[in-house]
Amino acid sequence: MQTRIKPTTGQTGAGTRSHVLASFRDWPFVRRASVALRRIARLGTKGYRPDVQRRLVVMNLISYLIVLTTFGYAIQNYYMGFEKFAPVVYLNLAVFFVALLVPWSHRFSDIAGGLIIIVTEYIALFLFTAFLGNESGLHLQYFVATAAIFVVFGVERWKLIVPMVALAIVLQVLAWDMFPKSAALIDAPDHVLRDLYLQASITTGVLIAATVYYAFSLAEAAKAETDALLRSILPDSIVSRIKANPGRAIADSHENAAILFTDISGFVALAREMGPERIVALLNEIVSEFDALADVHGVEKIKTIGDAYMAAAGIPVPVDDPAVRLARLAIDMQKVIVRIRERHGIELSMRVGLAAGPVMAGIIGTHKFTYDVWGDAVNLAARLENKSNPGSILVCPRCQRELAHAFRLESHGVIDIKGVGEQETWFLIEEHAGGSGVSVPPAYAIH
Repeated sequence: MQTRIKPTTGQTGAGTRSHVLASFRDWPFVRRASVALRRIARLGTKGYRPDVQRRLVVMNLISYLIVLTTFGYAIQNYYMGFEKFAPVVYLNLAVFFVALLVPWSHRFSDIAGGLIIIVTEYIALFLFTAFLGNESGLHLQYFVATAAIFVVFGVERWKLIVPMVALAIVLQVLAWDMFPKSAALIDAPDHVLRDLYLQASITTGVLIAATVYYAFSLAEAAKAETDALLRSILPDSIVSRIKANPGRAIADSHENAAILFTDISGFVALAREMGPERIVALLNEIVSEFDALADVHGVEKIKTIGDAYMAAAGIPVPVDDPAVRLARLAIDMQKVIVRIRERHGIELSMRVGLAAGPVMAGIIGTHKFTYDVWGDAVNLAARLENKSNPGSILVCPRCQRELAHAFRLESHGVIDIKGVGEQETWFLIEEHAGGSGVSVPPAYAIH
């Protein structure tokens, strides 16, 4: 007997809601409204730095919120009895018109709009409390200002923020002390005062929570950006160690590592022929593909210097097969060069040197620091790259021993390597079918 399993009502409902929401967003009116809202939110922000633009957008949104609420309050107070509440109606309308000036004020300074908002709200809240008394709770909204000031002006302007916060606290205390119900200029009914106090309390709590949330979200976004930037410069494990122990020197020894150097043959002449824009675009294309291959093969890009590319395996995280990983990377890199050469119709070839052995690695410098590697294997790989032929991969004796089981190599004989002496070297040709299950033709090699 076959049993049918029906989707649950919750699943069906969730799917339907998602579909309805997606359809709603696709409505032409909704799309146009979204575009218009974004355009209005960005009024006056053009020409400022991105971080300042974000702050000005928030300032604009605050001003629009003030515009909507004060207009609503003006209508509400009008129908409560214009004859009695006329001063409150006029004050709400005054705040309404002043708040409309905020986006326009950005053309003068990035703090002009903030000053308009703060000064207007400070004066208006004091007058509202004078009209309706402290039992209206309107003076509580000064506490919103103490939190919002940081968003409006930015924490770097602490010399402006500190007196503004102090002034908000002073005005709140004065408004509470000077305007009890008996001293209020308007004798509002008790039920109106209770409603106003409840409304002011809720508004104050919500706006403070929203301000704090926004501040924390900015901090988290900045932290995420910093972390992403660090991880684009340094290995993940090194970033984790830096964050866990700030200020502690990072220096490690690695007994089983491999180093790769590449260099484009005739790059100076090619750069002279192509010009700066085209050669930079070409280098960016090459290095971007190399970076992607480094991720695929699980090796660490160390740095680029002009047209030279350096990568390492077995650092900072040890692996069992560093030479094998770099050998596969080197073969794929040469394939990239062949492909780009054919795509652009230019003379392009690359020498590669590959060496294995103990190395040391660590963070060098305090400004524009780098994760660098040094040791005999590094020097040897650089020398092998220099001695290699265009389109070829030259490897050291240790690499030959570690690669012989999975790759085909051809002896290049004994050569004299500066700083090392005479050593036998080999050209890396291709990977055997048993190495990765794929035969790698040596089409790139021109040695």
